[in-house]
Amino acid sequence: MLVAAAVCPCPPLLVPEVAAGAGPELDAARNACLDALAVLAAAQPELLVVAGPTGPGEAGAYAAGSVGSFAGFGVGTTVRLGEPAADAGAPERPLPPSLAVAAWLLERVRWQGAPVEGLGVEETLPTEDCIAGGAGLSSRAERVALLVMGDGSACRTVKAPGYLDERATGFDAAAARALGGADVAALGALDASLAYELKAAGRAPWQVLAGAARTAGLVGRLLYEDAPYGVGYTVATWS
Repeated sequence: MLVAAAVCPCPPLLVPEVAAGAGPELDAARNACLDALAVLAAAQPELLVVAGPTGPGEAGAYAAGSVGSFAGFGVGTTVRLGEPAADAGAPERPLPPSLAVAAWLLERVRWQGAPVEGLGVEETLPTEDCIAGGAGLSSRAERVALLVMGDGSACRTVKAPGYLDERATGFDAAAARALGGADVAALGALDASLAYELKAAGRAPWQVLAGAARTAGLVGRLLYEDAPYGVGYTVATWS
């Protein structure tokens, strides 16, 4: 059963070494993410699943101990997603960027609670598949927690990665309300086609959360919502 969730954005810029001189601009988002992880730890889960958006070739499960790198963003920082099982072999594949950012956050709080597993969620995964996948996650243990990584639209300003789209503000506001209010129905109702057009990579992982939480009765809290660099970032907790 799902007992807690944290929702965080996943830009590699959250990692100060990647952000370089722009690091302070994301201090508020970074600190909110660390606060959200404290809520997960307080819930004392038996299993923590980290879900984040990926491309089609990176979707699927990532074992505890999987390693990620930010070399593709110009720095040599490496991270590991939790501690590998004692009898585990070498991880089969590197973490995608979204899960690498999550691993970096978990290292910052020195996560020593429940075992950690990763789940890459294809950005274009249909809503019904996201919901079904989330429902399956919630039954993995008596006390399951989710760390859900994902950004909102990338079209909030003319300098945003997707340029300016007038629909982006409304989409992000609806997503932030749903995430801050633990509104499972509203999350499930987010338009997948519109999210794709607005480059909102968080839509699919958010809807996985909706599936996992549909019978959990959790209460949401919005910790951060802004659009630095024209991309919607939201931090929320469900507990």
